[in-house]
Amino acid sequence: MKEIIDLDTYPLDRPGSPDYAALVARCRERLAAEGMFELPGFLRPEATARAAAMAAPAMAAESHRHARSHNVYFRDTVEGLTDDHPAMAKVETVNHTLCADQLPGNPVIDLYEWQPFADFLAATMGKPALYRMDDPMARVNIQASRAGEALNWHFDRSEFTTTILLQAPEAGGELEYRKDLRTPEDPNYAGVAAALRGEDPMLRKVRLKEGALNVFRGVNTLHRVVKVQGKVERLVTIFSFYDRPGVSMTAKEQIGFYGRSAA
Repeated sequence: MKEIIDLDTYPLDRPGSPDYAALVARCRERLAAEGMFELPGFLRPEATARAAAMAAPAMAAESHRHARSHNVYFRDTVEGLTDDHPAMAKVETVNHTLCADQLPGNPVIDLYEWQPFADFLAATMGKPALYRMDDPMARVNIQASRAGEALNWHFDRSEFTTTILLQAPEAGGELEYRKDLRTPEDPNYAGVAAALRGEDPMLRKVRLKEGALNVFRGVNTLHRVVKVQGKVERLVTIFSFYDRPGVSMTAKEQIGFYGRSAA
């Protein structure tokens, strides 16, 4: 794994060491203060470039073009909201996705399957354990956004969102987010509507770095990737972990996101 991760800077292979404990503490502090943490250079430059290059042929020939009008919940109905409520406003997403079963031999799959990676993420999130998805498609995705395309406003299914940028675009493609906009106890529909109108002063925008590990609380954080500009597509890997085993998408969900099902 040392060929993939900078283990000198990020000692995921040395749990229990003072350096490991200090790293976890820094990540937890960032999560609490900023709603996310980023570890620059987590993936070695050679591994980052190799992952992007290995995905390129399949991305050009086999990826699913996901063009969809949706609300932030990816649901047709939400309890307590009428169809015309501002929080149910439709936004447009266009991107291109490769699923885990289309990424054989890619370094991002090796990383996902490496147990110390899941253990480290669990520690940063204050979880006793994290589990890889059983879903052969959704467990790891590589998404591409091309000129004029964007992944629009939404909340994620999993509690935490874990990504690594493999290729930065020439311009655009920043991650815009609003941390802790809702909780399980308070859906904060008025706050969601205000953020969609651009009226929330706590909206933040960050430009992710190639090879950096980025983690945020996606289930409570409203977020989007703004439109990409230029000829270079934005490539990002999304890793899906849950705090319980056995999680999979339904066949309907797989078709909605990937245009096919594993069934």
